[in-house]
Amino acid sequence: MITTNPFAELSASISPDIMQLYVILMALAVVAGVIFDVVHKKSAAYFFENAKKAEKNARRTVSSGEKMSLAVSTVTNEVLTSSELSPNPARRLSHLMTMWGFIIFVIATVAMIFGAEAGIWATLWHLGALSLAIGGGWFFFAIRVDVSSEGKKWYQLSFRGDVFILSLLVMSVFALLWSFSGAGVSGLSLLFFVLFIAASTTLFTTVIWSKFAHMFFKPAAAYQKKVTKADGSQENLPDVGEMNDPAIQSRYPDIPEYMGTNPPNMGLGIKREKPTHY
Repeated sequence: MITTNPFAELSASISPDIMQLYVILMALAVVAGVIFDVVHKKSAAYFFENAKKAEKNARRTVSSGEKMSLAVSTVTNEVLTSSELSPNPARRLSHLMTMWGFIIFVIATVAMIFGAEAGIWATLWHLGALSLAIGGGWFFFAIRVDVSSEGKKWYQLSFRGDVFILSLLVMSVFALLWSFSGAGVSGLSLLFFVLFIAASTTLFTTVIWSKFAHMFFKPAAAYQKKVTKADGSQENLPDVGEMNDPAIQSRYPDIPEYMGTNPPNMGLGIKREKPTHY
């Protein structure tokens, strides 16, 4: 069943031209939403302003080769494998399943709607939707919900805070149900199809209120952070040196008193135990 192109079955009821038009409209909605987000929040202006300040505060020039190396490191670590989430393995795995599931699902959808043979694309479409459903469900029902420390239950929703993950989850679940029910537009299959399209439309038309635009800024921000560390500008923050440096401890004699002789290794602190005090 997972090797069957559900959109080929759908073409018996809905013209492929209409399906292609829908995909184009959703792509335009994403572009328009991201542009509006950039203009409205002035995030791009802030980013470039910060980059210029960092250049002025740079202590050394980062070569083109080094910048390329930093760019590759950003792509392989922060973008492809979400290494910044490594302190929380469950959150990282959930994020990777959701992210890669979504990417594979969308690419396979576009490929099949625009005429690619089912074959591997149909399998990738179903596996992508399944990964998205598992990763998104894991985050929504287990990681996002934190009853013990915040008293937040799964059914306590906010439009801006939850529209992104909820529409992702609903889209993937009902896409699978629609496909497994025959990919038609009658009976129960029609209900699954309507909910699938409603969730998809919500996802791609609410970019300005969701984390969708974040996906485009995250790599740029991660790369810029690496550059500021390499050139010594330190994200425009003052240089306080290493706190375990004898010269710094001599300058600030209260460091050993309050933070010990080896400040970077002060122990677990608030991570000593799970937050279960709600």
